[in-house]
Amino acid sequence: MWRLKIAEGGNNPYLYSTNDYVGRQTWEFDPDYGTAQDRAEVEKAHQEFWNNRCKVKPSSDLVWRMQFLRENNFKQTIPQVKVVDGEDITYETATATLQRAVHFFSALQASDGHWPAENAGPLFFLPPLVMCLYITGHLNKVFPAEHRKEILRYIYCHQNEDGGWGLHIEGHSTMFCTTLSYICMRILGEEPEGGKNNACARARKWILDHGTVTAIPSWGKTWLSV
Repeated sequence: MWRLKIAEGGNNPYLYSTNDYVGRQTWEFDPDYGTAQDRAEVEKAHQEFWNNRCKVKPSSDLVWRMQFLRENNFKQTIPQVKVVDGEDITYETATATLQRAVHFFSALQASDGHWPAENAGPLFFLPPLVMCLYITGHLNKVFPAEHRKEILRYIYCHQNEDGGWGLHIEGHSTMFCTTLSYICMRILGEEPEGGKNNACARARKWILDHGTVTAIPSWGKTWLSV
């Protein structure tokens, strides 16, 4: 199971930090981490996100939040206060609500003091990285099997209903990111008709229906030349 590790990197000779890696967050796959119930809850979250991917695009940081709440044995002990329309908000109501929120977010604070968050909205960063690692022969070393599996999951989850990908997870489909995502899937081992929910076939159809790959902008032509 995946887990988020905080402020680590001191054993890596290629990393350097002036603040002891404070704020650094790294996902690590540990096949022995968590219980069967923990893994089932994560898979349930994956499936629910997939089912609602066209309505809610961001991940809401669900996986690491589940991890932190579990590791901190979080239990919300402050009762929820309901305020109906037209009702005055009292000092006691506001205080209880604030205390409840502070109690919750304190459990989500990392050991080094920061609050982790995903920064993965743009869809034109990951495919070029995969392409560079592929042509330099380091793809499988930098991205082992579980990493490649999650890269594909991310691509599948953010494919638009029309088969393409936008510049970011909320954007309309563009030739640039659709082409890069298609190439990325193929490099990671998907067949022409492969991918979850026929991802490759749908992407290729979008590309052909919108002028073919020759319509890609200059940045795309640069990456295709690579």
